[in-house]
Amino acid sequence: MERTVQTPILSIGFEESGSPTGFPIVMLHGFPDDVRAWDGVAAPLAAAGYRVLVPYLRGYGPTRFLDASAARMAEQAAIGQDLIDFADALGLERFAVAGYDWGGRAAGVAAALHPERLRAVVLIGGYSIQDVFSPPRPAAPATEAALWYQWYFNTERGRAGLAANRRPLCKLLWQMWSPTWRFSDATYDRTAASFDNPDFVDCVIHSYRHRNLNAAGEPRFEAVERQLAGRPKIAVPAIVLYGADDGIGRPAEDSPAERALFTKLVARRIVSGAGHFLPREKPEAVSSAMLELLASNR
Repeated sequence: MERTVQTPILSIGFEESGSPTGFPIVMLHGFPDDVRAWDGVAAPLAAAGYRVLVPYLRGYGPTRFLDASAARMAEQAAIGQDLIDFADALGLERFAVAGYDWGGRAAGVAAALHPERLRAVVLIGGYSIQDVFSPPRPAAPATEAALWYQWYFNTERGRAGLAANRRPLCKLLWQMWSPTWRFSDATYDRTAASFDNPDFVDCVIHSYRHRNLNAAGEPRFEAVERQLAGRPKIAVPAIVLYGADDGIGRPAEDSPAERALFTKLVARRIVSGAGHFLPREKPEAVSSAMLELLASNR
């Protein structure tokens, strides 16, 4: 069922399935994607009696800014607050959340700053909260090459390229980031319509410029971003998933430093046969992780 709800900043479009009285699970998509990413995950969760809520992030699909004059920004603090605002608008005191890419960062931000609101979190891609104040450090050349789109978006040519070629550009990212996934044109086209949102380009460009110190953030989030720069721990029961074939970067080895960021880490799993778009490629790995967390953390 398609619905909309208003928060202080946005009119958020979302899809709802499952039991209206079930415990709520929110699932957040990434860039460049939309709510269709979670179709294979939502079905078993809804069948298990949960209330499944899948919103379009700011800049995607039917989600719109309420103020036509508001700056179109998409820094991590903003998308994390969007999740809390979404829950507040629906009257959700506690909920579970799963996310990947931008959605994983938003889920991580909410879990780190509002642990009392979250019963469980499935983070695809691991801990991704950023320090947006310290100068970025160069990565290995192969990593820098994989992040070409970020450097592109930090130029005016990149902004113009995204605006003019958003569908073929984003399709190329799908192909590069999930090299073992064979998706159909119809699958891609169904989601690509969400990139026609009038705020898509501005939100994408701001997200990638802000994290690279090339765009200012919203003044109201200055203190929050300072807090996030300290890489706060996530004190919520968590399962972390990685796609073994992620074209942005293969998952790193398990490390004490990574585990130290999660005070209630239940499991860390690398999912074979999946790339960056893990909810689409191996939905059962995500749904089973969420069911496992909710069964053991009531």
